[in-house]
Amino acid sequence: MIKTERMGIKMATRNERVYKMEFGTVYPLLVQKVERKGRSAVEVDIVIGWLTGYTPEELRAQIAKGVDYETFFAEAPALNPDADKITGVVCGIRVEEIEDPLMQKVRWLDKLVDELAKGKAMDKILRG
Repeated sequence: MIKTERMGIKMATRNERVYKMEFGTVYPLLVQKVERKGRSAVEVDIVIGWLTGYTPEELRAQIAKGVDYETFFAEAPALNPDADKITGVVCGIRVEEIEDPLMQKVRWLDKLVDELAKGKAMDKILRG
């Protein structure tokens, strides 16, 4: 029982650290990941826009404001209704099985960027 409680606290602490990460710090890492594989920052913006509803200008404004992941998703104009079609494994965890709604959104974004970096066609990434 104690081990489970400790693991729960450890996971909650880790999630909080992720939620408080400044999105503007993570964004360039997402871009670098796809550019190493021949994709572009514009494509990252398209993927982010598809998931969150942010226009490129709104995305830049969020980065300029220094918002964290929690605020980034809380202020998202419109989460895509097809986001629940994002499936697969990120960091050893199936994204469709993540119970915490905010962590699921973070991992959905990770999964979309992973697919982009792996060369998947944009219409497939955007569940078209």
